[in-house]
Amino acid sequence: MLGWAILFLIVAIVAGFLGFSGIAAASAGIAQIIFVIFLVLFVVAMLVRALRGRPPM
Repeated sequence: MLGWAILFLIVAIVAGFLGFSGIAAASAGIAQIIFVIFLVLFVVAMLVRALRGRPPM
């Protein structure tokens, strides 16, 4: 999932550099949403792992 966020960020940067502001804004928005989802899932996974008795790596 983090790979998708990075991909959309790269698309946004390239589109912004080439002057496609609409595509750049949409790609940046998608990248932000996917990154937030990734962070939430990561924190939940770490909490579940810690509560089950195994320390996070």
